[in-house]
Amino acid sequence: MSDDGAAPEITFDDFAKVDIRVGRIVAVEDFPEARKPAWKLRIDFGPQLGEKRSSAQIKNYSREQLEGRLVLAVVNFPPRQIGPVRSEVLTLGTYSGDVVLLVDPGADAQPGDRLG
Repeated sequence: MSDDGAAPEITFDDFAKVDIRVGRIVAVEDFPEARKPAWKLRIDFGPQLGEKRSSAQIKNYSREQLEGRLVLAVVNFPPRQIGPVRSEVLTLGTYSGDVVLLVDPGADAQPGDRLG
């Protein structure tokens, strides 16, 4: 990042390579092994992509606030091993201090819809 906090400039083609999809959180599990407080998530991305796993440092949301919620996630990063969890997608949020706020795709979005 530069001194003003902005990331280096990229091209539109660079951005177009990132596959960001709408998913619905279908299961939220405790993740006591995580170094920082986190949940283990199962997210449904519709019939084309199916369910994927993610870990997310979003403990400011309760299990009840997360289950059934629509989120945006990057689905074409390689899987990443986070302790005992194989995280297959990156759930997107913004940082507000130490709190992560999930990005809402909108009430009419459907699992599998692509951001673009």
